[in-house]
Amino acid sequence: MVKKSFTAPVVITGLAQIWQSSFPDARVIADSDTLSLEQEAQDLVIHAMSLHWANDPVGQMIQARRALKPDGLFLGVLFGGTTLHELRTALAQAEADLTGGLSPRIAPMGEIRDLGGLLQRAGFALPVADSLPLRVTYESPLHLMQDLRAMGEANALSARTRRPMSKALVSRASDIYRSAFGTPDGRVPATFELIFLSGWCPDTSQPQPLRPGSASSRLADALGTTETRLKS
Repeated sequence: MVKKSFTAPVVITGLAQIWQSSFPDARVIADSDTLSLEQEAQDLVIHAMSLHWANDPVGQMIQARRALKPDGLFLGVLFGGTTLHELRTALAQAEADLTGGLSPRIAPMGEIRDLGGLLQRAGFALPVADSLPLRVTYESPLHLMQDLRAMGEANALSARTRRPMSKALVSRASDIYRSAFGTPDGRVPATFELIFLSGWCPDTSQPQPLRPGSASSRLADALGTTETRLKS
């Protein structure tokens, strides 16, 4: 979709082996707080499935922008706010029923509107944020939780409780999950919202917004409609 060739790509990720096989010509670096990037050294930066774990997502984006050459492209993909909303609801209700309180069981994830704003705060030109919800089903909520652990997407919040979930909590959450979200065939759904972010390192060759009031034609003429004046 981008009609441009890239010769100096870098991928930021916590899953180096997976992404290196997909982008053999790219440099792959760890998603540490301080990224191993040089200023204006890359023409493409891909932040791959780790930005939702960042302690400072804006800082990560700013470092990525500084690493880009003028008119270089930033692409990011991460989990968004509706991810695992079914599991979040079931665990919260089960824990409230059993203990009368809540623990941070699933990390909060950014909403698409907020993430688009982060691109602007980081100084990217022509920012775009898009969302792709994926809905998959599992045999049971326990199978979902086992899959999350295998994906490396288990709870890593510093404020999380350090005690394993009790059997009673898992059982109650599973019952709530099936009751509220279960499918007719006996399986349970799980939503994974993928947020895609793109932005360009500013350059004079890019389209620039016109100065307010500089239009030479009326919007009504362009739309082929009749202008209705507001009462003063």
